[in-house]
Amino acid sequence: MNTEMAEYIMMILKSRLNILFSWGARRFTAIQDGIIFHVEGFLMTDNWVKILYNYGSDAFDVYFLTNTKELIKKEEAYIDNLVDVIDWNVEKDDSFDYDQRVRQQYSFSLY
Repeated sequence: MNTEMAEYIMMILKSRLNILFSWGARRFTAIQDGIIFHVEGFLMTDNWVKILYNYGSDAFDVYFLTNTKELIKKEEAYIDNLVDVIDWNVEKDDSFDYDQRVRQQYSFSLY
């Protein structure tokens, strides 16, 4: 299997390493036209993210999965917002104050 797309996606994710680390991302595996990895974020715990390159739209389709089913599918995530699309579904959203949650969890502030 060609792993070039998985390597390219990892390069994009690593461009914002602090956010990648906040997801508790691990167990990265190259798959056909993409990558899959395990996450442990505030919103998604013990779940998976699968990113596939969509040749038709020249963008990425992002799947948020449990061990047994697809929870969410985000289509057409472009290179400039791929990390944000994942972060919004794994780590934070409008349902809570992220800075306050980090302070409570880890006893320090982001700012």
